[in-house]
Amino acid sequence: MKALTIKQPWADAIAHGSKRTENRTWTTRYRGPILIHAGVSYDRHADLPDGTVVLDWPDYRGAIIATAELIDVHFSAGCCTPWGEPDVYHWQLTEVYALPEPVLTKGRLQLWTPAPAIIRAALDQIEEDAS
Repeated sequence: MKALTIKQPWADAIAHGSKRTENRTWTTRYRGPILIHAGVSYDRHADLPDGTVVLDWPDYRGAIIATAELIDVHFSAGCCTPWGEPDVYHWQLTEVYALPEPVLTKGRLQLWTPAPAIIRAALDQIEEDAS
């Protein structure tokens, strides 16, 4: 399983909001399950789309906060509003599940593979919630 580190408030917008498009300057062939890691940095230039409701987003940093399915990556063509930015790759996410408890771990650049114990700690929360 892969992970992607995303600055706040964008990680929370995925985990707790309606953001299903992640903007990146690079592409990947990877498709499948992905862990959403909230980086320690906050994007101080973040401009959330109009109508975005921020209801007590927890703002965890340095932790896995959600799981998702990466189903597609394509270059912007004026699509994916309101979250898609122009002239970048749009990573399309579905099946987003916000973890009840963050799993603390350091992030990395690009897609990265967390240690097995980190993956298990995240997936165990999904299994507990399902039962």
